[in-house]
Amino acid sequence: MSVRLVGASQRVEEAALVAAFALAVLLPLIEALGRPLGGLHIPGTAAYMQQLTIWLTFLGGLYAVREGKHLTLSTVELLGGAPRFKRAAAVLAYGVAAIVTAVLAYGAWHVVMATRAQGDLLAGGLPRWVSELVMPVALALMALRFAWRASPHWVGKVVALLAVAAAFALGLLPPPAQPVQWLLLGVILVAALLGAPVFVAMAGVALVLFFKDSTPVAAVPAEIYRLIASPTLPAIPLLTACGYVLAESRAATRLVRFFRALFGWMPGGLAVLVAAVCALFTTFTGGSGVTIIALGGLVYPILREDGYPESFSLGLVTAAGSLGLLFPPSLPVILYSVVASVPADQLYLAGLLPGLLLVVLVAGYGVMVGRRVQTRTTAFSWRELAGATWEAKYELSVPVLVVGLFASGLTSLVEASAAACAYAVIVECFITRDIHLVRELPKVLLKAAALVGGVLILLSSAMGLTSYLVDAQVPDALLSWVQAHIDSQLVFLLALNVLLLVLGSVLEIYSAIVVLAPLVVPLGVAFGVHPVHLGVIFLANLEMGFLFPPVGLNLFLSSSRFSVPITRLYRDVVPFLVIRGVGVLLITYIPALSLGVLKLLGRG
Repeated sequence: MSVRLVGASQRVEEAALVAAFALAVLLPLIEALGRPLGGLHIPGTAAYMQQLTIWLTFLGGLYAVREGKHLTLSTVELLGGAPRFKRAAAVLAYGVAAIVTAVLAYGAWHVVMATRAQGDLLAGGLPRWVSELVMPVALALMALRFAWRASPHWVGKVVALLAVAAAFALGLLPPPAQPVQWLLLGVILVAALLGAPVFVAMAGVALVLFFKDSTPVAAVPAEIYRLIASPTLPAIPLLTACGYVLAESRAATRLVRFFRALFGWMPGGLAVLVAAVCALFTTFTGGSGVTIIALGGLVYPILREDGYPESFSLGLVTAAGSLGLLFPPSLPVILYSVVASVPADQLYLAGLLPGLLLVVLVAGYGVMVGRRVQTRTTAFSWRELAGATWEAKYELSVPVLVVGLFASGLTSLVEASAAACAYAVIVECFITRDIHLVRELPKVLLKAAALVGGVLILLSSAMGLTSYLVDAQVPDALLSWVQAHIDSQLVFLLALNVLLLVLGSVLEIYSAIVVLAPLVVPLGVAFGVHPVHLGVIFLANLEMGFLFPPVGLNLFLSSSRFSVPITRLYRDVVPFLVIRGVGVLLITYIPALSLGVLKLLGRG
């Protein structure tokens, strides 16, 4: 009976996520299509989109716990040890995760009750607090799931649950002495190193700091309201769903054929193909690692058959897997826009030339190697190029659709993102028929939901921690220290390059954005760096951090995908690190690369 109940609850959870995605696409589309028809619209669309974003955040977070998809520190992969150590590490990591999410659920309940007292109603008469109950309910269920995952044995599960009870008992006591505070913070950070999600670490640190100051724990989940007020935030789940629909189709094969027809005649043209198709694919999938997993098995054998050395082929696929993060409709650009309060359209425009520069540098090195090893070429054919373009026309038009709709002023970014998602679904389900609408599309949306939940809960937690840091005037203190020790913009930018490169190799890109951007942006302003240029520098450095030893994300993904030791990949990616490093320095110290397009269009 319990197995049936669990199965039924999981099906309800999945159905709610798919329905939330469907509504999140339909509402902006109705708004956009109804505008030219005399202002036809659904009352309260903006408020309902905020509520749908909350549902996707917390139900997605709950689903991510179930699937083990929450973002963790890359350093976890380096931890070895005996099976007994691993079991103890899991109990600590998931036990802390259960504690933090249980306390967040308690705080979220108080937030919802405060909303209830205000008596706000959504269009149609639905009380806002009823919809927002998803926050404490989902967080409480996440706590239970973390406790359940703590150990395969009942003893470990019970220990995790008892730890949750102990945490609530601690909350009844006065704020602990400073040594105890440091102990609690240390336990949270150790848990993060042992596998607890990054959002748990950030929220846990914020909870301890607020508790120290006798501030109610509801202060952390209350920051969600600051988050959902961002008008561009719903674009994140919509673009994520669009990327996953394309990734699960045969879009990769069609794009490879197109770029082969375009560059196959060149000496080393196949390397250009790999750089271009990976960059375009990463714009859809947002640097989440999908590019290497989806394209690696397709392009690596082609490189080897064409005569490229094994070390170069591995290095190219690993390096190209993070190209394209600056191009629309890349998700990290939207996330940085939300966190740093920089217009997303300006970031996309500013990232065009820098993004192309990085692609051209990697492709140019591929051409040089191709000439040296005398790789095979294919005769250029207008007929094949026309056929390949026609076959890949739908995938190639997605970035054009998003940018065109948004830049034209006809739609908001959220509406353009909804149009891109609907377009991808229509193309892959009804035109190419790569994805079955009923059997396969819901599974694709659930994969997207796991990433959405992981990213947006992380962002919510970061807002809570940022709120404390601002109240404690930490950014002001950091700014004073930097200004006292660094007296030139050039040195500041160089130090920023090094910092972002190192931290970008340890943190997931989404974690790095939400953790570092609030601290870096005030520093950039103080040193006279244009906010949009700073954003491009920030993202270009993180893009390079995917390759940086010892724990860059792409290194782990390639090691797993191609079954080669990660230490070998360190050597294979060195030439690409040097090339990308040159590109990042050019982007950093030649602001015209980022700001020239904006000034040309009168947006600078």
